[in-house]
Amino acid sequence: MFDLKEKLQQIKPLDSAVMEETKLHLADLTKPPGSLGVMEEIALLVAGITGKAKPQIRKKTSILMAADHGVVEEGVSAYPAEVTAQMVLNFLNGGAAINVLARHVGAELAVMDLGVASDLPDHPLLWKRKVAYGTANMAREAAMTEEQALAAIKNGYDLAEHFIKQGSDLIGTGEMGIGNTTASTALLVHFAGVPVRQVTGRGTGVDDERLKLKIGAIEKALHLHKPPLDAPLKALAALGGLEIAGLVGVFIACAVNRIPAIVDGFISAAAALVATRLHPGIREYMLASHLSEEPGHRLMLDLIGIKPVLHMRMRLGEGTGAALAMQIVEASLKILNEMATFSGAGVSTSLQ
Repeated sequence: MFDLKEKLQQIKPLDSAVMEETKLHLADLTKPPGSLGVMEEIALLVAGITGKAKPQIRKKTSILMAADHGVVEEGVSAYPAEVTAQMVLNFLNGGAAINVLARHVGAELAVMDLGVASDLPDHPLLWKRKVAYGTANMAREAAMTEEQALAAIKNGYDLAEHFIKQGSDLIGTGEMGIGNTTASTALLVHFAGVPVRQVTGRGTGVDDERLKLKIGAIEKALHLHKPPLDAPLKALAALGGLEIAGLVGVFIACAVNRIPAIVDGFISAAAALVATRLHPGIREYMLASHLSEEPGHRLMLDLIGIKPVLHMRMRLGEGTGAALAMQIVEASLKILNEMATFSGAGVSTSLQ
């Protein structure tokens, strides 16, 4: 039995005592104070997350969630819904960008089918936990029931916890789902209260006509559902996607188990936004990998309260930005663990 409220209650603040110890060690490294900028901030954060003054990364996992979206019926995407299943097969065959980057950084890859609109073949990388064959069309009815959203959250939680128990100490997030920038934008507008046109991007590269359809579909969905601002699960069910819900579960599992979670791009950030509305403390366990080209991504990260490490003009998703950021996290911890200290190296700390 998965009790969301109970899981959220297990989330604790960062370990402030360990962070103070790590801060003192960073100040003693043979460099001017703070001169490695964000790398020092990352090392300090990971220390607080893990409760270890000198944490190390031994095993990395990239978790991808896949699902289809009924709102594609509104003409919001440049690609048909069938591409979701085709791209999942590409992941399984090792030919996608995330496969290349996961291999490059030495991360294990796992793909979970939470709602692809067709059946997929068995494969060692594929976790079949289909809640539904895609969401309903949110412009006409709720995308999911709350029970479906909870089921997807549970499946994402269980997958992340499986890899954490297998020794993963850094989790990257990613997704695949044609139509999911529409769902993510709807969630952003709901929580931010900004005009739909201000934050709606072209996603897979839609033309002006499809962009109008996308804006119209989001406006219809928001007008139809009006979930309360203090009911993030209702908002997720009405406007979100099964893969977004699955990623919410991943973020919760990482926070419960004190493991750093890397937020990928716009879709992963939508899941991160929902997760932090369920429990604000989850934010402390997140690192933002990069700033997406999606126009609403910066606002989304601001609402969460995290800052992107990379600015690469990326907008692919799949966990590609999170995979790249894994190397930055590892490098930050190697600085913490391997760099000489003033006190140990006998280097003067002043010009006297």
